[in-house]
Amino acid sequence: MAILKHLNKKYLIAILTTLVSIVLYSNSARCEVVRLKDIARFSGVRTNQLVGYGLVVGLSGTGDKRGAQFTVRSIANMLENMGIKVDSKQIQPKNVAAVIVSAQMPVSARPGDRLDVTVSSIGDASSLLGGVLLLTPLKGIDGKVYAIAQGPVLLGGYSVGGQAAASVKNVPTVAKIPSGAIVERPTPFEFNSQDKITISLDIRDFSTVEKITEDINKKLGGPYAVAKDISTIELTVPDQFKHNLVPLMASLENMYVTPDSKAKVVVDEKTGTIVMGWDVRISPVAIAQGNLQVVVKEIPQVSQPAPFSLGMTVGVPRTQLKVEEKKKKLNIIRGASLKELIDGLNAIGASPRDLISILRTLKAAGALHAELEVY
Repeated sequence: MAILKHLNKKYLIAILTTLVSIVLYSNSARCEVVRLKDIARFSGVRTNQLVGYGLVVGLSGTGDKRGAQFTVRSIANMLENMGIKVDSKQIQPKNVAAVIVSAQMPVSARPGDRLDVTVSSIGDASSLLGGVLLLTPLKGIDGKVYAIAQGPVLLGGYSVGGQAAASVKNVPTVAKIPSGAIVERPTPFEFNSQDKITISLDIRDFSTVEKITEDINKKLGGPYAVAKDISTIELTVPDQFKHNLVPLMASLENMYVTPDSKAKVVVDEKTGTIVMGWDVRISPVAIAQGNLQVVVKEIPQVSQPAPFSLGMTVGVPRTQLKVEEKKKKLNIIRGASLKELIDGLNAIGASPRDLISILRTLKAAGALHAELEVY
């Protein structure tokens, strides 16, 4: 009897340990911690778009055609600025292509820093292979020049062909110039001059923004952070970090938080892809999914007249009709968790295309407790 009691106690401890492990595992599976910098953006940390108009020269007959008047005018203006007068009617731009040059300039860029640029043809050039971009000023939204771009372009494709055949790989009218632009003017913004920092979360959820606000105030030791709306936090810079925001930003970026989000089901109808969040729930519901398949096949036949008769050969239509209905039983699905929901849908043999119809119907019936987004 003592041995039995000992064994029962031993088994009871083992069962309790297993249950605790399951609970801990389920909680950890749902509540994944992430760094704040992976789900948020900070004011003052951004890039600025630059754009310019330029010419790519040195092409092997793959440039703009004679009808590209803006290319011809650009060539004439460039040569005139160099002291060479030309008749625009005599210019053949087949070795030149008019392009738009774009780049992204980070707010921390300083004069002398280099930027990668993208060169895109705006005329009817067939390829930019082997071309060189001439000196091109890149302007910001305020119309000021912030960088200068120039250099040989690099393509990730080609375009070759003759009169009867052609071969094209990737897009030969868009090219890159790594480190092809030099910054000439810094942005009129000083990061360390900020008295307040705005933190914009990628997750739009009141629970998440409130929890992160509490974690920031706990870390800084005061009510410095205030949640402004569902995804925005305004942080007043503490006195010890004013004009020296880098240590503050480093500590905030690497702070671990536990984001929460609304239960959601996302459906891509074009590819049949379905993604469900962990918190998706479904009320007990009965589902029957069946398909009715109708096949109509035309098999025309020929009717031949008897020999030496006055009849004529004619075509006689013949139609074969086949109706097949897949009979499936009514299945009850109890979706207290995502696993049970998936197991229930798999039990009725639903394909991804069937699931799209099932999920829409469940949402219409009020049984699907999640936001349904269909693309």
